[in-house]
Amino acid sequence: MSKPTEYIVIKAEEDGVNVIGLTRGSDTRFHHSEKLDKGEVMIAQFTEHTSAIKVRGKAIIQSQHGEVESETKK
Repeated sequence: MSKPTEYIVIKAEEDGVNVIGLTRGSDTRFHHSEKLDKGEVMIAQFTEHTSAIKVRGKAIIQSQHGEVESETKK
């Protein structure tokens, strides 16, 4: 039986928020990218292939560990 995977919720607070999935393994690489507009919500999952998720832009990110806000680069 496989162990449960963790989900995170990302809500864009501005247009053009980038959500980037990074691979697991000896070489970390980008493997998926999405662009969210203000108000859009994405539910992402850590899997055997995804070890990290990068959020670029102003967004609210929620996980079982709590909530954090990312900021726009100034």
